[in-house]
Amino acid sequence: MPNFAANISTMFGEVPELERIGAAAKAGFDVVEWLFPYSHPIQDIKNELRKSDVRLVLINTALGSPRAGDRGIGALPDRIDDFRDQFSQALDYATSLDVKFIHVMAGIVPKSHNRDDYVGTFCENLRWGLVQCSGSDVDLLVEPLNSFDTPGYLHTTTEEAMEIVRNLDLQIGLQYDFYHMQLMEGNLGATVEKLLPYIKHIQFSSVPGRHEPQYGEVNLDFLFRLLDDLSYFGYVGCEYKPKQSTLDGLDWINDWR
Repeated sequence: MPNFAANISTMFGEVPELERIGAAAKAGFDVVEWLFPYSHPIQDIKNELRKSDVRLVLINTALGSPRAGDRGIGALPDRIDDFRDQFSQALDYATSLDVKFIHVMAGIVPKSHNRDDYVGTFCENLRWGLVQCSGSDVDLLVEPLNSFDTPGYLHTTTEEAMEIVRNLDLQIGLQYDFYHMQLMEGNLGATVEKLLPYIKHIQFSSVPGRHEPQYGEVNLDFLFRLLDDLSYFGYVGCEYKPKQSTLDGLDWINDWR
């Protein structure tokens, strides 16, 4: 069965953020992902993970300045120093907490600017990041985000994301989210099968609504079975917003345990 990771940035909002690790464990998860853990000291997180016998497998680089509209700054030519500070922070958390993946957020390309310049900056920053990761077990990921929720994001399709993966000589991986790619492309099963050698992490939520898998237009049960058939051994992140309470919406997972 897929190895589901609770996303504690979106799930278990009934309790304070740090306590969501324990809440996830009580709900049967032994793996979690956490988009932005940076408001909590590393040692506090480590204590919670150890106490709950849970592994944190994925974090994101910081958004930058969300109030100013930042959705990551890895591709912004005038923010290279800021990005490298934020990447160093993410790598410190990842290595200290035994996190496998860092999703490196690229950011928004202004309409009047040349996208190629931003792709070049992002690839340069990723190469620098790979050097920083040398000697660690941390892998870097890029994820296409849909253009409806995040207009102007550097890569919004699998092909745009794979352009970056190839530019980095396949040294980074693809993070594939069924939610984003249903909105942008559809044809999810065939795309996953085609790109499976490059996919290192998968996420999901319903479309529309971004809720549990039993809602919406996508047959996520079919896709979960397909991942088993394809011998995908990575993690599947539950990056959804519960429609009601987290526990009330978890009936779906019983068929997979």
